[in-house]
Amino acid sequence: MDVKQYMQALGQAARLAARVLVVATSEQKNAALLAMAAELEDQSAFLKAENAKDLAAGRAKGLDAAMLERLAMTDKTIAQMAEGLRQIAGLVDPIGEITDLRYRPSGIQVGKMRVPLGVVGIIYESRPNVTIDAAALCLKSGNAAILRGGSEAAYSNRALAACIQSGLAQAGLPETAVQVVETTDREAVGELIAMPKFVDVIIPRGGKSLIERISEGARVPVIKHLDGICHVYIDDQADKEKAVRVALNAKTHRYGVCNAMETLLIAQSRAAEILPELAALYLQKGVELRGCEQTCSLIEAKPASEQDWQTEYLAPILSIRVVVDMTAAIEHIAAYSSGHTESIITENITKAREFLARVDSSSVMVNASTRFADGFEYGLGAEIGISTDKFHARGPVGLEGLTSQKYIVLGDGHIRQ
Repeated sequence: MDVKQYMQALGQAARLAARVLVVATSEQKNAALLAMAAELEDQSAFLKAENAKDLAAGRAKGLDAAMLERLAMTDKTIAQMAEGLRQIAGLVDPIGEITDLRYRPSGIQVGKMRVPLGVVGIIYESRPNVTIDAAALCLKSGNAAILRGGSEAAYSNRALAACIQSGLAQAGLPETAVQVVETTDREAVGELIAMPKFVDVIIPRGGKSLIERISEGARVPVIKHLDGICHVYIDDQADKEKAVRVALNAKTHRYGVCNAMETLLIAQSRAAEILPELAALYLQKGVELRGCEQTCSLIEAKPASEQDWQTEYLAPILSIRVVVDMTAAIEHIAAYSSGHTESIITENITKAREFLARVDSSSVMVNASTRFADGFEYGLGAEIGISTDKFHARGPVGLEGLTSQKYIVLGDGHIRQ
């Protein structure tokens, strides 16, 4: 196979499909999503059989248990994928929405219309459910999609693609609206991220090394986040009960996720009162604590290194720093945050507003766990990922994040004088 020609063909087909999707009705898109859900359920045995091939190959390659668990498709995961499709079908379609329509002195009306981005390329690793999530969100937002999953899920993704394309066909939409890259040749990724003629945006989902590699080589705009170094700051005017509850949840609700707290900051005046209780709770959960000198004098913790403040652990490890005040906490966040999510625990509304204004991350919270930084929790219905970029989309990227706006002008024979 000539990979370059193959990818160019996918790109050309996607561009043509995007022209059809831009005028597809909400009813058509929803019908396709519901048909896909039914196909997943009908083809459950086939999907599990194809997935078993990937699992067998993964075991032979020595993939670890966590990777195999992410790769597996069971009756439960297939049912969840089908339910996800139905939920996305139930979301409001953003395409065609007109806002800010106003008359100008000339008599024309000027407004903005929400439109698809066009063709979205999504590059991801082992989870087959991403194939369904990505296809559904792109379709509902009127975008054609080119999906390149990891080679370890090749059989699973091809089987899912068949269900997706059957659903599209049943709704009278082009099957090329969602295409799964079938070659496992890594050259395909290099081609996908370098086709600005056919691809409008790239979204990588996976580990930091994958996202860095994509970002460095792309000739197409990339929506991404590299790290989730999230902070919780317990202010000197925090409610102790709230502080303990939030700080515990932010770290221990789940460890291997990008919105888990990795560094706890606490005001010096409250450290002796709050840290021992928190440390005992973390110890019960098996969390390893690493702290600054003052932290280590108050609780049992390993000395934190400079590297700890820069690390996304994705594990039951937490770094803790005692700071003089909120300004020192904000300075620490500015120096070490990845721009994902930060939270302040305080009863002082003035401080809360200052924290919201001064902290430059994609999500900034008051008296809430960083674990809420999620498309579903934000009411987006679903998300394709998190963006820490500042242009176009920032924070959880849902349907609206996969769209843009264009100006529209309404006149009645108006000419400029």
